[in-house]
This record gives sequence, C-alpha cells and structure tokens, in this order.
Amino acid sequence: MKIACVGDNCVDYYDNTGEVFPGGNPVNVAVYVRRMGGQSAYLGAVGTDAYGGLILQALEEKGVDVHRVKRLPGATALSHVCLIDGERVFGDYDEGVMAQFALTPGDVEFLCSYDLVVSGLWGRVEKSLDQIAARGVPVAFDCSERPEDEAAQIALPHTTLAFFSDDASDLERLKERILAVAALGPRVVVATRGEKGSVAFEGTAFHTQGVLPCVVKDTMGAGDSYIAGFLMEYLRGKDLPACMAAGAASSAVTLGYVGAW
Repeated sequence: MKIACVGDNCVDYYDNTGEVFPGGNPVNVAVYVRRMGGQSAYLGAVGTDAYGGLILQALEEKGVDVHRVKRLPGATALSHVCLIDGERVFGDYDEGVMAQFALTPGDVEFLCSYDLVVSGLWGRVEKSLDQIAARGVPVAFDCSERPEDEAAQIALPHTTLAFFSDDASDLERLKERILAVAALGPRVVVATRGEKGSVAFEGTAFHTQGVLPCVVKDTMGAGDSYIAGFLMEYLRGKDLPACMAAGAASSAVTLGYVGAW
C-alpha cells in the first residue's frame, strides 16, 4: 500500500522545554504509514535553514520518499507549542516558505501513481485536488477543526474521505456537522473527539469508536496517527468499524511519547 502525503510541514518548538520535533499533518501521516508497514511519500516545501535539513533527514531516516520536496530560500515553517499536563497547546505559527508552495504538473502525475493521496487544511493544494480525483485516485483531506473554512470547502467536493476534529460539540450537533460535510461529496466522513473517541458516517449509518486505555504523555500527532491507521485499513478493504479501531490503536501508540514521532 502506497500513500502520498502532500502539504504543510513545520518544526514544532516546545517553548517550555526547548525541544524541537519535525511535524505537520501530512508529514506525520507519512511517518505513521511507514510505522505500520506501508510505503509513503511526502511533498511540500522546506527552507534552506537548519530546520529544513532536520525535517528532510528525519523523514529519510523513517523511510519516507522525499525526493519531490521543494527546498526554497528562506525559513522552514515553525510552530510554537507548550505541553501542559500532556496536552499540547499551540502558540504562534510562522508559515515560512510553505506560503510559496504549489504543485507542478509533474507533482500531480507523481501523486497519481500512489494508491491514495492525503492533504489538509493548510496544505495549499486544495485547488489541485480535482485533478487527482479526476484520475480516479482516492483523496483524504483533514479539515482540522474547521471544515467550514474556504480551503476545506474547495477540497471537499473532490475528497473521498474527510476528517475533522471536534471534542466540544454534543453528539447530535456533531452528527449535524458530519452530515453537512458529507453533503459536499465525501464518501466517508470521520470526526475525532479526543478522549471521547470518534464518530464516522458512510452513506446511511453512523458508527462510533472509543479510545484505547493508554498513558498520555503528549497529544501531539494523535489525530494524524488515527488518520494513518484508518486509511491503512481502508485500503485493505476493511469496513468502517475496523478502520476506526485501527485508527484508535495507532493513536494510542503516539500518545505514549513526547513529540509527534
């Protein structure tokens, strides 16, 4: 199974410890796919600074194909993070050279050689997903907490599997949000709810999944690892409950250490 991940990357700088970790939604998914035995590639833009080199080296060490990553003059995206009782809290964010990222026709051709393409809200590729979907390649899109944002609204009609996070809404309100996303075109819509598990919808039925017992050291990357676990089982042809269970199991692993990976 081959999953191509395209879009944003960043260095997560933990202000309270001074630790630095590579991250970003599609970057994390690419690493977790490798962790579960799949093949993955990452496409995005990093700077010519030391942090750009850090991200590329870390991904190569994990076995992720990075040969189409663009290295542009300037700074790599940087996200400030604080860890409070195991919960990651985001601060300031500098997009760096990712602000200049755009797919070339060659990039689209490369992505279409994979079994599935993953991107997200800050990936700057939402306007290119129609080209990928038109080739019959499944697209997964992570809307973060904001499926109503413009980038998500552009992406969702060309998306096969949509993900978003919402740990605040009650179940009925959450189902309303899920149905609103599904009405835009995705075949499957999944909402992750933090410690309350996840809810998924496919056509006519809702499914729920709880979290697995684990020691939580850092929530960074938990949602991305859920997505990776879910997608791996989806590509194996498993049903929605099996995909959700795999997502929960993958997330539990990531919660057990500091940093996304």
